Amino acid sequence: MTKWQEHLLEDVVEKFIDYRGKTPVKTSYGVPLVTAKIVKNGKILKPTEFISEAEYPIWMRRGYPKINDVVLTTEAPLGEVGILKIEKIALAQRIILIRGKKNLLHNHFLKFYLQSPLGQETLRARASGSTVSGIKAAELKRIPIPVPCYAEQRAIASVLSNLDDKIDLLHRQNATLEAMAEALFIELFINNAGNSEIESITKYINFNPCYSLKKGEAAQFLEMSNLNTNSFHPSAVTQKNFSSGMKFMNKDTLLARITPCLENGKACYVTFLAKNEVGWGSTEYIVMRPIAKLHPLFAYCLAKSEDFRGYAENCLQGSSGRQRVDLHHLQQYQINFVTNEKLEKFNALAEMIEPKLHNNYIQIQTLEKLRDTLLPKLMSGEVRVSLG
Repeated sequence: MTKWQEHLLEDVVEKFIDYRGKTPVKTSYGVPLVTAKIVKNGKILKPTEFISEAEYPIWMRRGYPKINDVVLTTEAPLGEVGILKIEKIALAQRIILIRGKKNLLHNHFLKFYLQSPLGQETLRARASGSTVSGIKAAELKRIPIPVPCYAEQRAIASVLSNLDDKIDLLHRQNATLEAMAEALFIELFINNAGNSEIESITKYINFNPCYSLKKGEAAQFLEMSNLNTNSFHPSAVTQKNFSSGMKFMNKDTLLARITPCLENGKACYVTFLAKNEVGWGSTEYIVMRPIAKLHPLFAYCLAKSEDFRGYAENCLQGSSGRQRVDLHHLQQYQINFVTNEKLEKFNALAEMIEPKLHNNYIQIQTLEKLRDTLLPKLMSGEVRVSLG
């Protein structure tokens, strides 16, 4: 195989656009705006901000993006990277667009390189700033990039992209399954549909059930930052000696009780513990477990429903910026009367969905571990891809 060549980034890119300047006027609809906060973990999340059609050509006067261009956040945070999937899109400040030269630098290879430990270390080494670490465009252009032949770049990108595609497919499957359960839950227990009979949620949910963990005992620990807003499983779980915090077991639902995590939709359905194992985490969780006759997904669907979350937000108390849900107030929430017919209908769907959710989660973990193991090895040339 051919030896890798090292080039400065500016020598192997066709387009390099820094969108710094005045902040564009944002609108509720129009051209999607990619901000630094939605470029995460190698992906560009769904934009929630827009600029007007009239503003678009003015804001993009330095150059228009193309599909498969690389976007890199330059500060707050530094080093998040993604690939553009649509062409008509606006890029905000703190983002630089990079387009590799044809047949010299493959965009997806560049994206994976910047995402790798080697690429991240290279960015940090060129960064500046004491309060907020960032990299200037002039410095970014001068970072060295180890580059194999174009065919090998394409092969490396294909291997890693295929893994990412499989992970994304499993995430989408789980999102669909969750949506099915949540829709049925809302139909049965939230929407009135002419049924005025309601009852207290405490009849069906045990809030903060008691579990035992000895002080200093090693146990699975879940950081609030690792709760997701769009899926039941956390981003990561670590092991830590128990000190103080909320304790939970498999099939419990964790709901963030502090602002802004509550408003952002952070919640978790616990499936990552062993049988009878107790885990722990932040004191800012509310732990929810349904009574025995209800499937445990009942609590998770409740936690994700807009009606319940809206009620929980009205239960916030405390000083601005650090408000927390008052549990006594939250326990006064009411749902539609739970008939045996409704219970059986929800339980049947939940029994079908839960194993699929968990199996997909296990596959996601396996594929992510494989990708994260391969990424630094492929980007350093330690592992080579056959071109035959």
